[in-house]
Amino acid sequence: MKDVTIYSTPTCHFCHMAKDFFQENNITYTDYNVAEDADKRAEMVEKTGQMGVPVIEINGDLVVGFNEGKLRDLLELK
Repeated sequence: MKDVTIYSTPTCHFCHMAKDFFQENNITYTDYNVAEDADKRAEMVEKTGQMGVPVIEINGDLVVGFNEGKLRDLLELK
């Protein structure tokens, strides 16, 4: 099982697309709302060096933005 984390904001369209993708593919994930959680926002910036969301981490690999092909590769989905 993959360890999936998403750093997101409630108003981010691409964040919603990523979460919908996870739900459609039965992927369990942890969601951090970086609009409200300053500690997780700082953690995200430390990992990526930028403030753009979504930031998705899958077993230590980072994906900035919603890139379905990259997510499918990392999650080993067809």
